[in-house]
Amino acid sequence: MSLLELREVTRTVIPPDQPALTILSGVDITIEPRDHVSIVGRSGSGKSTLLNLLGLLDLPTSGEITFDGDSVRRLSVARRDRLRGAAIGFVFQQFNLLQGRTALENVTMPLLYSTGRTFWRRTRIAAEMLDLVGLGHRLQSMPDRLSGGEQQRVAIARSLVRGPRLILADEPTGALDLDTGQSVMELIDQVAEQTGAAQVIITHDPMIARRARRHFRLDRGILTPVDDPAFEPRTRREVREMAPDTAEPESDLVTGEQS
Repeated sequence: MSLLELREVTRTVIPPDQPALTILSGVDITIEPRDHVSIVGRSGSGKSTLLNLLGLLDLPTSGEITFDGDSVRRLSVARRDRLRGAAIGFVFQQFNLLQGRTALENVTMPLLYSTGRTFWRRTRIAAEMLDLVGLGHRLQSMPDRLSGGEQQRVAIARSLVRGPRLILADEPTGALDLDTGQSVMELIDQVAEQTGAAQVIITHDPMIARRARRHFRLDRGILTPVDDPAFEPRTRREVREMAPDTAEPESDLVTGEQS
């Protein structure tokens, strides 16, 4: 059985005093257990909206989303919240750590909503997760005493401490330098492998996207499977939009022809 499935999903919003705006159109995607998927798209392509649907934060305007074969639309808000908290871990570009709490306390926070043995062992579980991400020696460190890469590792530990079955990473290396970003992605891959979680990485960086086994492009609300996450962009302008820090500002066409 598939872990998560979207079928003919659309998302439309109605801005004040404006016509309806369709953000996603007919999205189809199936996430299997232990899957590793990348979704690449430019700013404004609908990535954040898709992430909210994959993470059960929003419901589609039309179409169907199922988790473990159960229709998400038929779940109450409370049940959907519990399912998201137990089964889905989010890794964001911004670390969103609590500045007045140690690394250990930050990672312990999600376990405060657990029950039974997990609740009573929450400090030990959090310490073990921090050790797994290489920060067993920084348990009592405050976020402002950690490097950017270390803060992202704490954020990853916090996201994964409840053992989610699905990891959703939204531009997880966007605030990091290249080398640190690569080590963070290797860490996410390692933790996912050990826990058996599926991964969906949403990024504008083709180098990050290539780490996945399956690749999709999101363009103007349409999700398309592709063989190469670089998508062979046709113009240098498109390259700049996809990866503005690395594109070469030469002639507009990749082929070298002038526009």
